[in-house]
Amino acid sequence: MSDTNLTKDVLIGTWAWGSGYNGAAMVFGKKTDEDTLKQSFEEAVKRGFLKWDTAAVYGMGSCEKLLGNLMEGREDIYISTKFFPGKKYKEGALTKSFAESMERLKRDSADLFWIHVPKNLEANIKEAIPLMKEGKIKSLGISNVSLQHIKTAEATLAKEGLKLGAVQNHFSLIRNDQQPIIDYCNSNGIMYCAYMVLEQGALSGHYSAEKHFPTFSMRNFLFPKSKFKKIEGLLSVMKEIADRYGIDPSQIPILWVIAKGAVPIVGITKPSHATKLAEAMNVNLSDEEIALIEEEAGKTGIRQQGSWEPQ
Repeated sequence: MSDTNLTKDVLIGTWAWGSGYNGAAMVFGKKTDEDTLKQSFEEAVKRGFLKWDTAAVYGMGSCEKLLGNLMEGREDIYISTKFFPGKKYKEGALTKSFAESMERLKRDSADLFWIHVPKNLEANIKEAIPLMKEGKIKSLGISNVSLQHIKTAEATLAKEGLKLGAVQNHFSLIRNDQQPIIDYCNSNGIMYCAYMVLEQGALSGHYSAEKHFPTFSMRNFLFPKSKFKKIEGLLSVMKEIADRYGIDPSQIPILWVIAKGAVPIVGITKPSHATKLAEAMNVNLSDEEIALIEEEAGKTGIRQQGSWEPQ
């Protein structure tokens, strides 16, 4: 049973859990030990966070395997994972990736299965359709996409009497260009999920130009010291609002994303991260606070973008 009355939809992200290539050390500059991740999982579940997001490329399967071990026997856990297509369509690749993901996750089906990037989108969707009809993919999502990609996916699925379940794009206070897509999704029964809402920790309030990311990490490459100086005003306003509600500053960008009509994907690597998230779930930002945060975010002049994203 949850000891927190969660009123907002959140996915718990595990990008920082994997090891090896494209794992935690490479992307985030550090790796959390498995015992701490186990404690984090248990605390999150106790707090009522039962929806979890992962991907085959997070540590090249190591993240899925760890999460699979932790949630074994827990049928109440909602699982979301992803297939990363190659540049050229390869028949059977999605089906093979799905089967391998399910083996690592110790599941027969995925509550939500994503096509991670829109390469050969229509062909990959068509390959996913039999899995959807068999009930192995309960809902299909597409990630890193434009509005046109969404409409193409809808049309392809509609021919088979199926619907697109979800869209997942980069959306944050310093990547605030998604509202038309969010509104379209919400108007058409498609869940919009926002990733990198904290910009891999840059918007958490726990880093600065003086206390910045590990040097040898992807996130330091994407967000160097010079950018931290540009967001000082934004971080200051975030802290003021957080103090007003008695919550951690890291929760303000998350609450902002929720207020904009999106479902945030929130990464956790410590039990305290789950606790802080739970403490913020009953807070609703005012229109004035939202406007103030957006004004400060606009002053930064930053439009943050990952190296893997389409322009």
